[in-house]
Amino acid sequence: MKIEYGVEIHHDGDLPARSGLGSSSSFTVGLINALNAQAGRMVSKDRLAREAIRIEQDVIQENVGSQDQIWAAYGGMNHIEFSRDGGFAVRPVIMPAERRDHMLGSLMLFFTGLSRYAHKVAGDKIANLDSHESHVRAIMAMTDEGLDILSNHDRALDDLGRLLHESWMVKRELASSVTTPEVDAIYQAAMEGGALGGKLLGAGGGGFILFYVEPGKQQAVRDKLAGLVEVHFKIDADGSRIVVYEPEL
Repeated sequence: MKIEYGVEIHHDGDLPARSGLGSSSSFTVGLINALNAQAGRMVSKDRLAREAIRIEQDVIQENVGSQDQIWAAYGGMNHIEFSRDGGFAVRPVIMPAERRDHMLGSLMLFFTGLSRYAHKVAGDKIANLDSHESHVRAIMAMTDEGLDILSNHDRALDDLGRLLHESWMVKRELASSVTTPEVDAIYQAAMEGGALGGKLLGAGGGGFILFYVEPGKQQAVRDKLAGLVEVHFKIDADGSRIVVYEPEL
């Protein structure tokens, strides 16, 4: 950024690092946004995402994807399409507010208490991609299926929970480091409590785990996972934004 003066940076996070919720990409996007604002520049969401991807993948050279940076920059509930040339298209998922509330009301998020370095788990998966092409294509097809469930009023939202279970069964085959015996025990307990499906968020190995649970069965799942911290959440609509801008006069 070619900054030639002193800068003091304060970072506050509500959630622990290395948890699979995109905290590193959120930090990178926010930092780029703030430093540009400090220089008197307003940056588009597209440029914010692309620059964060460049820094994480090319400058720091970590094994990370491109979805977290885009989510952090854009916010909202989107369908992201990636092309082979490195480009991407972001389209909002269109669904009525009532249906969206139903979906959010059926999702439960728990912290496993386990943290890991995502780039190490991702590296294991990358090393196995050639031998798991069918798995990757299956996960990709599930994205279109999930989009259809969300946007098609004739589809039952509970199908999303079953799809989560199917995708987790496939993802855990990509590398042995994706899951652990502790994670498997948590998942099994939730399913026994009534969850329709779920998945470990992020690269795998630890962090947060998300379940789709019908509202009437959520207390049973809480009882099964009584030792874990449940985190309530909503979907942010704005993405990265400058909260205060007070340039010196």
